[in-house]
Amino acid sequence: MALPSSARTSNSNALADWPTVFDFLCERFPAVPPQEWSARFADSLVLNAQGEPINAATPYAPNTLIHYYRRIPQEPELPFKAQVLFRDAHLVVTDKPHFMPVTPAGRYVRSSLLVQLKEELGIDTLSPIHRIDRETAGLVVLSVNPQERNAYQALFRERQVHKTYLAIAPYRNELIFPLTCQSRIEEDAQFFLSREAKGAPNSETHIGILKCLDTGLNPSVHPSDDSTEGSTRRSPHSHYKPKALYQLSPITGKRHQLRIHMCALGIPIEGDQFYPEVLRGPDESEDFSQALQLLAEKITFTDPITGEKRVFKSQQSLAC
Repeated sequence: MALPSSARTSNSNALADWPTVFDFLCERFPAVPPQEWSARFADSLVLNAQGEPINAATPYAPNTLIHYYRRIPQEPELPFKAQVLFRDAHLVVTDKPHFMPVTPAGRYVRSSLLVQLKEELGIDTLSPIHRIDRETAGLVVLSVNPQERNAYQALFRERQVHKTYLAIAPYRNELIFPLTCQSRIEEDAQFFLSREAKGAPNSETHIGILKCLDTGLNPSVHPSDDSTEGSTRRSPHSHYKPKALYQLSPITGKRHQLRIHMCALGIPIEGDQFYPEVLRGPDESEDFSQALQLLAEKITFTDPITGEKRVFKSQQSLAC
């Protein structure tokens, strides 16, 4: 199994900085043994800009594009695919399933959203303009043209994109919604986690509650109503833990921000394997039936290239 990549030779006036393309690749990518490069040439896994195989003795030429395929070990197959919701000359919008990384990461390369879309759509220049967690399902927007990518990414940097998520989490009668969470989020000593820390807030999330999901709660009473007459009735069973459907609107985009803020409120998102405690490490086997109940449901922005108002909505739903 091999994954496509590209490299451009140096823009030099010299007739030959390296005798051959083989010499250039060996020096450009020292982590790849020369024997591996020789094998790639022998297997026609190195191509010129026109997509034609070249051999190890091909003379080096400056400022040319070389395509090559790097071998990857067998990876676990994800039992689902992303759905393309929208495509034009500027953007591709997809509905990503749970468990799928946006870009190659860890043990998932060919199963990543980006690699799948490049192969399916035949667009080598695709690049995500934002990210969502591998465990989160929902909308991902990708740029088609490299020269337009920064304009789209600037929308996120300047907070001109409105995003809403849906989440299923426990219901706490003492919390009054809507509310705003602000805190400082930093990377944790464990590389795959983030954590709240002391200091000036650098993250903000607006949280509302849409509905209660359990028959143990009085459906005629809005959960945020804390009046005596409208008190929410709980099941008499001691083990009963009511749940609710929440709407989350992140103002900032720190890693795991929504999961951390919900956990800090004492209502961790259902299916979260990291917060409040690590139940499964990033390299451990997964149970695809136990997905994180978090969905990137809607995204709205004004397109900086076309001037159009873009509104995209996920076609997925949570396990309410």
